[in-house]
Amino acid sequence: MNNKKLHTHLTEQTIMFASITKWIILSSLIGAIIGAIVSLFLKFLEYCENSREVLPFDYYYTLPFALVITVFIVKKFAPSAQGHGTEKVIEAIHKNSGKIDIKVIPVKLFATVLTIFSGGSVGKEGPGAQIGAAASSFIATKLRFSKRDRKKIVICGISAGFASVFGTPLAGAIFGVEILIVGALMYDILLPSIVAGFSAFFVAKMFGISYTYFDIAFYTSFDFNYVLISKVILAGIFFGLVADFIITTLKVSHEYIKKINLHYMLKAFLGGVFIVLLTLIVGEEYLGLGFNTIKESLSSSFEYHENIPWYAFILKTIYTSLTLGFGGSGGVITPVFYVGATSGNFFGWLVDGYIPLFAALGFVSVLAGATSAPIAAMIMAVELFGMDVAHYAALSIIIAFLMTGHRSVFPSQVLSMKKSEALDVNLGEQIDNTEATYTTRFFTNIKRILSLIYMKIKNKKE
Repeated sequence: MNNKKLHTHLTEQTIMFASITKWIILSSLIGAIIGAIVSLFLKFLEYCENSREVLPFDYYYTLPFALVITVFIVKKFAPSAQGHGTEKVIEAIHKNSGKIDIKVIPVKLFATVLTIFSGGSVGKEGPGAQIGAAASSFIATKLRFSKRDRKKIVICGISAGFASVFGTPLAGAIFGVEILIVGALMYDILLPSIVAGFSAFFVAKMFGISYTYFDIAFYTSFDFNYVLISKVILAGIFFGLVADFIITTLKVSHEYIKKINLHYMLKAFLGGVFIVLLTLIVGEEYLGLGFNTIKESLSSSFEYHENIPWYAFILKTIYTSLTLGFGGSGGVITPVFYVGATSGNFFGWLVDGYIPLFAALGFVSVLAGATSAPIAAMIMAVELFGMDVAHYAALSIIIAFLMTGHRSVFPSQVLSMKKSEALDVNLGEQIDNTEATYTTRFFTNIKRILSLIYMKIKNKKE
């Protein structure tokens, strides 16, 4: 190696070392700040949920009024805080270089807590991600970061928000990167996102935030056999259809409710009344976060599984669509977990399998299908359920991911891959702007293969 090449090599390594050091320090600080803010949000949410007992009536009767207050403060003070926060963050990164109004933090925090307190079927991870992104954007703007660096910092904030809410630092961090572009990972952002995720997670633990992990292998051990593998493959197909049902229901309900020609506050109130009436008919199990039902689905006790109706995942999807459609504030991932676990509970009963295993597979597979984030879902399976579930989860997850096609609960995701060569899609566009069409060569190839098989069978007979 001559002196010039040696100088170039050493210069490159020095620059990389400086860049790595810079982003480790920045992402650690960002993660710690976001971890603290999100912890306060989670503590406040927990306090408000526990305060329901002081009401002299069932808490869900407050839902119509809560929706009115939510749509009013969001529309007046921070319109970008509307809906499930993750989608707005993805949109801001792709369209506005990650610039987000700082007012999103108090508005989103208050609106989400109010929605969940009153029984709205939403999640807390979307607000966590949006709060993390808004705080990161504010810091980057104040420190006069370039647009590219601000974008990276905001993605770190998203990852930190997810990690501190999920309690899965690695999966949460990668999820924050993976949901931006379907079929591609921005490798230059992986390191700071992972560091921010772990930093936020450790700070959240210091604040006393507790998480639930499910060691499915503790209950039983699995024999690797073809019958079980066949059931897992069928489960992946089923979970893909469930994920598609969630995506379609959210989209159709949003479009239909948007067309209702009423004042937005009256519409929110009537929507809340409708949800209350529905609750009086079917029960209150589908309100709020629904963590108790998720835990029951994943429990080893068959007594719990019998208490979960087979249609629980359908009703939860409807409740979430109505809550968000009529102006509720919150995320969609927690409801997706609920739908995945309960649909897995049903599938496990249907195929006479070990129900907690299929509930766990549903938990992560429906997530992968609905959000187009299979890698994060696989890592989450290991972090939440243990290594013994990992190989089954990987198979189910990738099938569910492919089954949903080019759709997602986050329509602002950018599409960078085709899930099948038999389909033509516009790559580089947002999912909401793409439409998959089949290619004629696919059917030509199928016809050719069938013709060859027919000719071979015919020749053998002769």
